[in-house]
Amino acid sequence: MGIMTAAKTSVLATALLTLQATSLWSQDATQDAEAFQLDLNSVTETTEGSCRLTYVAANQSSTALDRASYQIALFDGQGVVTRLLVLEFGALSEGKTKVLQFDLAETECGSISRIVVNDSPACIASGGNPSDLCMNGLVASSRTPIQFGI
Repeated sequence: MGIMTAAKTSVLATALLTLQATSLWSQDATQDAEAFQLDLNSVTETTEGSCRLTYVAANQSSTALDRASYQIALFDGQGVVTRLLVLEFGALSEGKTKVLQFDLAETECGSISRIVVNDSPACIASGGNPSDLCMNGLVASSRTPIQFGI
């Protein structure tokens, strides 16, 4: 292979790698743009002996939601489901971030090892149409000792 052929091959390979990286970045940006981010941001014990869960919900999609709710399962330290409950997040405009708190009566935060999003019983887009954004676009995270995910 001559010097010119090797140089052309190298330039072509670099161009293909750049194109592939740009394509992957573009796909990631699209996926992130249609995400519904739900972060278990903090957990605190209340004076009444309940666990207060603070969530940050960020609708990073182009779909405004009139109503969003999630059925969650609480697991104890042995991995046993102790409760199923539905958390109502209400309306979330596109690009909107909302902070919500839920008190779990007669439940200590230390008794919860994991929270799993089981389903979305209500995910209604603006105009009253059902949407799959709440589950298909869900990105779950936790900033607490409690594991949180799908």
